[in-house]
Amino acid sequence: MLTNTGEPLPGATVFIKGTYVGTSTNQDGRFDLNGSFANGPVELVVSYVGYETQSVVLQKPEDQLSVSMVPSATMLSETVVSASRVEENIMRAPVTIDKVSAKQVERISTPEVLAGLGNLAGIDVNSASMLFTSISTRGFNTAKSERVIQLVDYMDTALPSLNLSPGNLVGIPELDMESIEIVHGPASALYGSNALSGVVLFNSKDPFVYEGLSVRLRGGQRNLLDGQLRYAKKVTDKLAFKVNASYFRADDWIASNFNAQTSSTNPTGSPLGYDAVNRYGELDLTFAPYVRGANPELYGKRAYMPGYTERQLVAGDTTTRSYRVQGAVSYLINSDLKLTLEAKRGVGTSTYQNLSRFRIKDLGTDQYRFELKSSKGFIRAYTTEDFTGSSYELTQLGTKILQSKVDPANPQSPTYFQQYFGTYNAAYTNARQVGKQSVEMALATAQAAANATQPLAGSEVFNSLRNRVAGDNSPATGAGQHFNSRLSDVSAQRSFELGGPKTGLIVGAAYRRYLLGSDGLLFADLDGSRIPNYEYGAYSQITHALLDDHLKLAAAGRVDFFKNFSPSFSPRVAAVYSLGARNQHSFRASYGQAFRSPSQTDQYLHSDVNSFILLGNVGNGYQGYGFTDAQGRAYNPYDPTMKLADFAVSIDKLRLEHVNTIEVGYKGAILPNVYVDASYFNSRYNDFIGGIAFVGNVNGSRPSEALVKGAIVNGTGFTTPEARIIFVSQNNSQVVRTQGATFALTYYLNKGLNLTGNYSLNVLDRSNLPVGFRTYFNTPKHKYNLGANGVVLKNLTYSVNYRWIEGHQQEMPFAAGEIQTYHTTDAYVGYTIPRLASTLQVGGSNIFNATNIQIFGGPQIGRLIYLGLLVNVK
Repeated sequence: MLTNTGEPLPGATVFIKGTYVGTSTNQDGRFDLNGSFANGPVELVVSYVGYETQSVVLQKPEDQLSVSMVPSATMLSETVVSASRVEENIMRAPVTIDKVSAKQVERISTPEVLAGLGNLAGIDVNSASMLFTSISTRGFNTAKSERVIQLVDYMDTALPSLNLSPGNLVGIPELDMESIEIVHGPASALYGSNALSGVVLFNSKDPFVYEGLSVRLRGGQRNLLDGQLRYAKKVTDKLAFKVNASYFRADDWIASNFNAQTSSTNPTGSPLGYDAVNRYGELDLTFAPYVRGANPELYGKRAYMPGYTERQLVAGDTTTRSYRVQGAVSYLINSDLKLTLEAKRGVGTSTYQNLSRFRIKDLGTDQYRFELKSSKGFIRAYTTEDFTGSSYELTQLGTKILQSKVDPANPQSPTYFQQYFGTYNAAYTNARQVGKQSVEMALATAQAAANATQPLAGSEVFNSLRNRVAGDNSPATGAGQHFNSRLSDVSAQRSFELGGPKTGLIVGAAYRRYLLGSDGLLFADLDGSRIPNYEYGAYSQITHALLDDHLKLAAAGRVDFFKNFSPSFSPRVAAVYSLGARNQHSFRASYGQAFRSPSQTDQYLHSDVNSFILLGNVGNGYQGYGFTDAQGRAYNPYDPTMKLADFAVSIDKLRLEHVNTIEVGYKGAILPNVYVDASYFNSRYNDFIGGIAFVGNVNGSRPSEALVKGAIVNGTGFTTPEARIIFVSQNNSQVVRTQGATFALTYYLNKGLNLTGNYSLNVLDRSNLPVGFRTYFNTPKHKYNLGANGVVLKNLTYSVNYRWIEGHQQEMPFAAGEIQTYHTTDAYVGYTIPRLASTLQVGGSNIFNATNIQIFGGPQIGRLIYLGLLVNVK
């Protein structure tokens, strides 16, 4: 296989058309492929990214075959499978879609591959730590990607217990990635639940096609060590296998924002203390007449304990790491029917952010797959089981340390919390009455005296308490996390031609079953038996080509059924019109509906942390009293004008969240070497899922007014088992409206220089939303990328990308605040030595070490430079 200039082309794929019989070229551009001529001539399909796909018809076997590949400045021959769940030309895809090839993956220089996808238009990425990256399209970018599903060979990578994808922490190594496809916008019509804003599909390499040994070693700053190995072998023409292994280790990013939270009563630096974003366990007390012995001068003042920083609580365990092992065996039952069996395990240590910051330590999944696949369809079954390892939550860890007794052997011993505020009150009183200090000086004196009573981070007492609490997975007494749930998924699909190739039909169905387990520590499985949950659905899509294949119409629909929710129907209709001598201009328009089902924790949560309780909401809803009225005023039990009835809340059982989206776009070559992809969308979200805290009875009924007033005054929950401060998920009645646009341009000047640029616009309409309504939109209004890449000096490959993100408001469940405008520059250089089948690599992310905080409450993402060696031997 040669280029049109006579250079070998390694990695080109060669298939016998209509079969799974194929291979790829080695570093010299050579290949071997056995095919049968019993049924007549054989047609070979030869393809490589950046070159025109070619068909070669052989009348008889050929010992020597030379194919010259012609460069393609545009993506006119590129194919994708995720947009319509069947292979199609990317130009004719009915929705906005991007594809990243294996060669492009190789040039991604961020430590986690998903973080590198932020270089594409319309894609937002957030890194809560080095290896825990979330991805979103079209806004609502939280730290857990709940509106975008991530699939590896169509297997969901989400943890069954939490319905969140931990980035690629437990996914597949980059060496085994054949491509990544990203569908923007609603995709429930073909993918069902949670494909509300898009799909990220990782396609792995087929061992029949990509044989040989591949090894990647990288080392660099922050004690980075990254090793990956892939070996694939075609044992016979019908049997092949592959094995993958990877290990990653580096010093993690640590969050260190010590400014006051927006919810903090006191400002940063207050002598009364304050609630800092990245300090944990900052227990507070409001001095009032009911506080024993409180100095009247302190009445109404709220004081905070200093708590502990993230670095203090992880206690030196700042290393992020992961390992992944996978093995698969494939067997060709015939040339168009392949059986695959696969097993894989992924385990990682990193930091995750949601309601709090969690140190996930040796969290992972085991996954097994069975698949029968042909060019007409598939039958697939897989299971995923998650486990927590030794993970713990930082807020609970700091809190429970300070709620521990000063002398555990003495039942009458005060807690550190009680000792702190007793010391504060006494020191303040002494400073005022004996020392005759001013109020300001007395407050500072009291704070210094009280701070000295908190266990010192790193001390023997602190270490003993920290290890005990972190290892205790009871929510009432510890910070350890515990869940172990299983997901089983079975799906099938078949495609048909209706009266000829112009009309296509696919039909499919899927069933998935959850078995949720936590021994009563996260879910309501209090009797020790797993909680079953299920959902199933069926879908169909019909496409029809008109006007000599210039117009393609598509209509798809899916109906889904659930254990806890009403059925949902998700339609999508689209039209693609192509024109030009080579159909190089494509205009698309679509309308789609999609839905998100509440997570398993939204449905079945049961976590009692003493001061409040977190519960699921799939029963009959809840009645209770909120802490603010319709005008946002906080309830004051001492104000006779406030009526508790004005604070009454009624919370319905959870429903599905829905979105309706219209979209138009253009994809094409406006000049022979200039490629454009542009889109516009407008979306409306209904039954938006959020959360609420209130005072209520755990059985859902409304408590008495006396109990409610007591809870709001004391703020410490209830000793009775019925009435508690409760947190549950709920649907909001407000319609949330968004719109946006993307524009991407690629200029293929020559082999040595390709220029890229893209711009993204995202707008949230707040005109109909009440003040304080949290949407978790978390997306900059404006952002752009500028890049260049190419191959120079024959074997030197390079790429560089500059990314600019406008400052924007973020509303994370953990904290809310302003993300400052930031920019990053990533770069990669690789020099290939063909005779050694090796590539020397150097790369870096955020190479100028620019301020780069992507998540409010998350860490500063700094510079990471590495040196590496990639070996591909076939």
